[in-house]
Amino acid sequence: MLAQQKQEIIALFQAALAPVLAGTTLEPTVVLERPRDASHGDVACNIAMQLAKQLKQNPRELAQTIVTAVLANPAGKGLVEAVEIAGPGFINVRVSNAAKQAVVKTILGEADSYGRSTAGAGKQVILEFVSANPTGPLHVGHGRQAALGDALSSLFDAQGYKVTREFYYNDAGVQIQTLANSVQARARGLKPGDAEWPESAYNGDYIADIANDFKAGKTVSASDGQPATANGNVEDIDSIRPFAVTYLRNEQDIDLQAFGVKFDNYYLESSLYADGKVNNAVETLIKAGHTYEQDGALWLRTTDFGDDKDRVMRKTDGTYTYFVPDVAYHLVKWQRGFVQAINIQGSDHHGTIARVRAGLQAVDMGIPQGYPDYVLHKMVTVMKDGEEVKISKRAGSYVTVRDLIEWSGGGDIAKGRDAVRFFLISRKADTEFVFDVDVALKTTDENPVYYVQYAHARICRILENWGGDESAVANVDLSPLTAPTEATLLATLAAYPEMLARAQAELGPHQVAFYLRDLAANLHSFYFAEKVLVEDEAVKMARLALVIAARQVLRNGLALIGVSAPNKM
Repeated sequence: MLAQQKQEIIALFQAALAPVLAGTTLEPTVVLERPRDASHGDVACNIAMQLAKQLKQNPRELAQTIVTAVLANPAGKGLVEAVEIAGPGFINVRVSNAAKQAVVKTILGEADSYGRSTAGAGKQVILEFVSANPTGPLHVGHGRQAALGDALSSLFDAQGYKVTREFYYNDAGVQIQTLANSVQARARGLKPGDAEWPESAYNGDYIADIANDFKAGKTVSASDGQPATANGNVEDIDSIRPFAVTYLRNEQDIDLQAFGVKFDNYYLESSLYADGKVNNAVETLIKAGHTYEQDGALWLRTTDFGDDKDRVMRKTDGTYTYFVPDVAYHLVKWQRGFVQAINIQGSDHHGTIARVRAGLQAVDMGIPQGYPDYVLHKMVTVMKDGEEVKISKRAGSYVTVRDLIEWSGGGDIAKGRDAVRFFLISRKADTEFVFDVDVALKTTDENPVYYVQYAHARICRILENWGGDESAVANVDLSPLTAPTEATLLATLAAYPEMLARAQAELGPHQVAFYLRDLAANLHSFYFAEKVLVEDEAVKMARLALVIAARQVLRNGLALIGVSAPNKM
């Protein structure tokens, strides 16, 4: 049911309640829900049961009063077909066939805009995701973040929000020094397994690639920032460090490009120190009175804001603990005007949530308690040829995003990108996910992305066989669409806008993948039950309009999650 139709039914109920509530102070909210059993109707309302006790009336009798008024209201003509009472006072509403069929013309008229809303107009949101340390290629966990973050960003965009996609580079700290030491060791001719190879060094082949390019005096550039030119001096660790970081940032850029993910902004952790943002945040916390000195360290009273214990901010050696720059970074987000911020991160970041939020509360700047929001995802297990894949020769200790894309497409990057994107949002973020490359390569119903894309291609083939002008279906009579599979398909198409709004509100992009699989299943069921290109012209044109509308919604949904909609398969 379309949102406008639902609002019209709510208005019918409100009008029916007006005389019943006259003289009282009651202001109930009419809520319509979909019945668990579709045979009970299209929407159900329990308003009579809610109000019966307060009005001292029998709930079924009150329900009958409401039903009589709804049916007598001329505003419901053409929309409401029947209203029935069930059980102790539930009110079930059946809408007319014409109302159900109206979704087709709505979709044809709105096209790419169907499902989009202006609910978030005037609001802005920042989504931070991937945010990998520039110490190696992107692994499959980063891939899950990229798929989730990009799809969630698109959901907010579809609701009218001004969206900023941001990548935060942790380019400061011990790991960066470890990277520089690893490259230097390789440049000196050492390799993993050698007696002098550093115990903590990174072992992937990519370290050797960086070392070779450094010795060759090459120049590398990342998506933003200054290019880095190697001087070739293997003893100059201060030259190796920025070269290695820029090299790997460029590698990650290439991975993200293959994945079809773009960011609006890149933010460097090192800039927080260079610009004095970390020191400023610490000084603000001290002035706010939420810190104390103990055992030569500076502590933050995070227990005042719900944490299980106070946290050290500045260690005895004068360096800051890792959550301090996180507090400074999110303070910057707030100061940039982002009243809503969402972080998509691995579940191993769970422990940082309380202390980051506590730090933001402690600056006493009016930042909400739940700022920022978090979407934490669990790990991805990769299966290939029936076995779990744990390492990549290129990365040394894990499967990379590029590996997964190349494997899942059989060498076809576009096909692999579609499979990886769809698969990685097809489960709730907080559930572990097994990515089976063998399934991603299948051209059967077992492969969910193939199943959905084939529904789109199937419609394109129907239209190709028809060979007519698609604009001719814009104003066709849709009354022939009464078969059970047609009714199911119509209802699914009408549910798309509400699904998008719910997925955005619940930060659950997996709902888009669920919806697309349901829509594809309903399209395939319709295809096998009802022939489209029949001799009856009226039926043929109505069904053509229906499948064109279904094709449009498949395109819209797939585009939102960054997956292509091929015309042929």
